[in-house]
Amino acid sequence: MAIEDDVLVIGGGIAGLSSAIAAAETGARTRLITHKQSTLGNASGLVDVLGYAPDDDTPRADPYDAIAQLPAEHPYSKVGADAVREGLALFDDAVGDRYRGSHSAANALVPTHAGSVKPTARYPRSTAPGLVSDDRDMLLVGIDSVTGFDAPMAADHLSAVGVPFDVRGETVRFPKSFPQDADVTRYARALDRDESVDDGTVRQVLADRVEAVLEDERRVGFPAMLGDSRHEAVRTELQDRLGVDVFEVPTGPPSLPGLRLEDALYDAAEDAGVRITSGNPIVDFDADGGRVEQVLMDRLGSEVAYEAQQYVLATGGPVGGGIESDRNVVEESIFGLPVEHPEDRYEWFDDDVWGDHAYTEFGVSVDDDLRPVAGEEVQFENLRAAGNVIGGYDFATEKSGCGVSLATGYVAGSEAGELT
Repeated sequence: MAIEDDVLVIGGGIAGLSSAIAAAETGARTRLITHKQSTLGNASGLVDVLGYAPDDDTPRADPYDAIAQLPAEHPYSKVGADAVREGLALFDDAVGDRYRGSHSAANALVPTHAGSVKPTARYPRSTAPGLVSDDRDMLLVGIDSVTGFDAPMAADHLSAVGVPFDVRGETVRFPKSFPQDADVTRYARALDRDESVDDGTVRQVLADRVEAVLEDERRVGFPAMLGDSRHEAVRTELQDRLGVDVFEVPTGPPSLPGLRLEDALYDAAEDAGVRITSGNPIVDFDADGGRVEQVLMDRLGSEVAYEAQQYVLATGGPVGGGIESDRNVVEESIFGLPVEHPEDRYEWFDDDVWGDHAYTEFGVSVDDDLRPVAGEEVQFENLRAAGNVIGGYDFATEKSGCGVSLATGYVAGSEAGELT
C-alpha cells in the first residue's frame, strides 16, 4: 500500500522547505522527501532576492524595481513581485529573530570573505554589525589555521571598492591546535564548549589575542566560525571582552550560517506539521491521464510508493542533482522533464570563463502556475516546480537564488495545498 498525503514535496533545500511550509499552512497533510543533505551547507546563509539585473553590473538598491523588466521566462516574471514578498514573509516567520533585513525593502550590503560587497535582502543576526552602510572603522580577523579567509587581503579589497570606513586585516593564532584538515565546525565546537587551554579558555584567549591587535576600530569581523549551537553566546562574550561589536563574515563551505539556516527551516517545517522523510532517493513514478499517481522511493533495494493529490518538485539544478546531463542531452532527473538546451554541447558554455554560459540557465520550463511544460503543453497537471530546478535565470550572476526559491516555493506550495 502506498503512503498517502495531500501534498508531497520532493527536495529539502529552501525551495522544498518553503513549499512544504506553505502547503501545510493551508491545512493540507504535507510530506517532504529529501534524499541527501541540501546544498545550504555550501551556501553563505545570506538570502538574496535580486542583487543585479541582467546585463547590469550595478548593485540594485531596491530588488523589486527591476522585476517588471525581467524577461518573460524568468521565474519572477511567472509569479510576480507580490509572491516574492510573500515568500520573504514566510521566511521571516520561519527564522524569527535569527535574521535581519525585514525592516526594509532595500538590499543591505554585506562584506564577503573575498572582500567584495554583496547586495542581499536578509542576513544573519551575527552578520548585522558588519554592514557596509555602517561607517564605523572595521578590523577583520583571520585565523592562521583556517583556510578560505585571508583577512588582510579581504580588507585591502574592501578598501579598493571604496567602503566609507577604514578597514584593516590581521591574522591571529587560534588558542587550540587542530589537524590540518579540520574544518570550521571543529573550531566552532571548541568555542561552543569554551574548551580549556593552557592560558584559560578558548574564548578568553582568543579575545586576548584579538585585543592585542585591535586599535581604534569599533567593530571586529571574524570568519563565520563563532560557535554552532551556541553561536550567539560566543559572539556576545567576545563583544563583552573586546568592548566592540563583533560580527561574522560569510565564508565558503562548510558554511556554518548555511547549516544554521537549514536547522531553522527544518524546525519551522516540523512546527508547521510537515512530515519529513529523508535518506532515500525517489527513483521512479507512475502517471495516468496527465497526472502523477505516485512516486517510488528506493529503500534498501525495495521500492516504496508515496501517493499524493498534488506534488512539488524542488530538487535543485545541476548542483543539487535535479538536472542531469550526458554528452548529448539535458533533462530533469526524476520525471524526465525536458530541459531546453542547444543541440550542440559546445554551445552549452562560452570559451571565456567569465562569459555568458548557456548552462547557467538550464532548467525546466514552467507555465504561470509553475507546472512544467514542453512548449506550451503541461506535462502533469498536479505537478509544480520550485527553486533552481526551474530554468530561465542565472541565480549566481543575479544574486537571486534564495529569492526565487522562496517565491516559487511559496506559490507552488500554497497552490498545491489549496487544490487538495
